[in-house]
Amino acid sequence: MNEIEQIEVNIDVARKDVEKMDGLLRLIKNKDFQSLIDEGYFINEASRLVILRADPAMQEPSLQETINNGITAVGHFRQYLNTVMQIGRMAESGIKEDESTRQELLEEGL
Repeated sequence: MNEIEQIEVNIDVARKDVEKMDGLLRLIKNKDFQSLIDEGYFINEASRLVILRADPAMQEPSLQETINNGITAVGHFRQYLNTVMQIGRMAESGIKEDESTRQELLEEGL
């Protein structure tokens, strides 16, 4: 595979990452997502779990483990969404750079 072909493969992969980010941006703007996920899960459910963790009736080790797993799940899901955004932003700038490099290589070849 020559350099131009590799750049084109990179651009295709990066475009898929941008598409994921664009989908996430559409979701974030959706009122149902905001209600169910942003407010309902990231705020209300996370708070409920943290409060439950301190509840005297929930101190049994297996219950604490379940609660901790729930708290961790909230964090992992939030981190996943942040990662999708970060990769998408990097892909956007990578596409611009790769397109510029591809153009330079094509001009050199002429």
